[in-house]
Amino acid sequence: MNWIPTAEEKKTRYEEQHGDLDERSLVRKGNVAYAAGLALLMAADPESSDWFRRAAARWRESWSGGESWGRPVGALKASLLAHDEPAVEELATWTLELGTATADSPIGRYAAAIALLALGRWPEARHVAESLRGRDDFPDDVADALAYITAHDVVGYIEAVDSVVDSFETRNEHLEDVAVADTALVLNQLARRRGIEYVLRASPVLP
Repeated sequence: MNWIPTAEEKKTRYEEQHGDLDERSLVRKGNVAYAAGLALLMAADPESSDWFRRAAARWRESWSGGESWGRPVGALKASLLAHDEPAVEELATWTLELGTATADSPIGRYAAAIALLALGRWPEARHVAESLRGRDDFPDDVADALAYITAHDVVGYIEAVDSVVDSFETRNEHLEDVAVADTALVLNQLARRRGIEYVLRASPVLP
């Protein structure tokens, strides 16, 4: 697939502005910038990092409290994919300050698990990751992958992250219709921080 036209379409949409730049508009810009970053990543274009940074900035800017936990999740994922270490550290610290580790929502705890893994706080990350397992409102394979990373269980992690890739290959809906297994890519970034080196298998939803 030629990903460049997709990336260009997302860039154009990012620049469009209708009305005030309110919370909803910022979230939309974050979504579109992230989609552009993913498309450029699939095209092996280094400009992807710039768009991931834009996405992280817009999602962070859109935060107004409450339990919109998908925004810190997105900002962290975008910064990890951009390999922007200062932003990862700052966003991870901010995410934990929001109280995500004890949130009732599994998405809040997911944000906390990503943040703790990004900061190398393995025991705390393991506690939070284990709280995500066995729930009917959170993907088992993602929870398992997070837990196996914290435990440095290489075999378990490989099986779990491969399942995550499988799920992206078979799902019908993707953010901004960009079919890329970003969750698997982020998990692999976090696994490397734990000393787990694994090359994700070839897939149409991976670079």
